[in-house]
Amino acid sequence: MLSPVVRRLIDENSIDPQQIDGTGAGGRITRSDVLDFLDRRAQGEAPASVESVAAVAQPPKAPQVEAPPVQTPSMPVAPSTVSPVLQATVRAEAYAPIAPSARDEVIQFTNIRRRTAEHMVRSRATSAHSLVAIEVDFEAVERVRHALKESFARDEGFSLTYLPFIARATVEALRTFTHLNASVGDDSLIVHRDLNLAIAVDLDLDGLIAPVIRGADQKRLKGIARDVRDLATRARSKRLSADELAGGTFTITNPGPYGTFITTPIINQPQVAILSTDGIKRKPVVVSLPDGSESITIHSVGILALAFDHRVIDGAYAAAFLARMKEIIETWNWAQEF
Repeated sequence: MLSPVVRRLIDENSIDPQQIDGTGAGGRITRSDVLDFLDRRAQGEAPASVESVAAVAQPPKAPQVEAPPVQTPSMPVAPSTVSPVLQATVRAEAYAPIAPSARDEVIQFTNIRRRTAEHMVRSRATSAHSLVAIEVDFEAVERVRHALKESFARDEGFSLTYLPFIARATVEALRTFTHLNASVGDDSLIVHRDLNLAIAVDLDLDGLIAPVIRGADQKRLKGIARDVRDLATRARSKRLSADELAGGTFTITNPGPYGTFITTPIINQPQVAILSTDGIKRKPVVVSLPDGSESITIHSVGILALAFDHRVIDGAYAAAFLARMKEIIETWNWAQEF
C-alpha cells in the first residue's frame, strides 16, 4: 500500500515500485525511500544538460527531438507526461550559470540542501500559494514570560520563548479551523483528526528540517515547550529518527529571533498551510481604557503570516484563522498553562 504522496512521486518519475526497498513499517515504501532511489539513479548518470534532461523526460522508445538552443529563454515546456519538477529543471537549465572564476568558491550541494530544493520547487509547482498576515499584541504573553522566566529556566533548564505560546495558540485555533489541519487527496480534502505539529528547525544556518510534535492537541504549553526544545536539540546533533520527521499535519516556521518583519514561507507538502512567526518588538500601541477612552502605551507586537493553498481554502477562511490566533494570544489566560 502506497500513500498518495509516494504514489504521485513514483508516477511522476516513472519508477517501478519493485525497484525500491521499503524501509517503512512492514516494508512499506516511504517518501524518503523514493528520494534515495532518485538520488542513486541520478548519481549513476552523466550530468544532465538541457538536451539530456529533455531526452530522459520522453516516454520510452519515443523518437529523439532536438532541444532548442540553450540561449533561448522561451524554451518549449516538456511534454505533459513530465513531472512539474522536471519541467522546472528544464526551464531553469535554459539559463546557463556563470562560469566560476579562479576567485570563486564552488560549494557542492549537500544531501539535505538538494532534498530541500526539490521539496520547495515541488511545493510551489503543486499548491496555489497565497499569503495573509495579521499584527498581534503579545503583551499578555510577555507579562507571563516575564513573571515566570527565572523559575521556568531553573526548573526546565532552558528559556521560555514566544514559540511555545504561538504553538499552543495554533493548536487551539486549529480546533475550529480544521481545514488547515489537512492534506489534498485525489480531488478531495483529507482533514486529519490527529494534530501533528511540525516545527521548522534551522541546522546552524546549514539546512532546515521540520521534526514533528505528535498529538500536539493533547499537550499544554509546558509540554509543547519541552518537545520543541528536545526536537530542536536532537535535530542539530543529528539524533532524530525518520519517524520524527514524518507525519506532520501543520507546520510553524520561526524566523522571528532574527527580527524579521514578515515572511512568505513555502508550504510543507503534503500539508495545506504553514505559519510564520516574525520578530516581536516593543512599540507604541493604542489601547482602550475601562471608561471607553483611548491611550498610547508600549507593548510587545509582532506579525503572524500564513501561507495557504488556495485550492483548498479561500482568503476569508485563512484570515478568520489568523483572527482567532490573534484573539487567543491577546486574551488567553496564559498563567493557567503553568
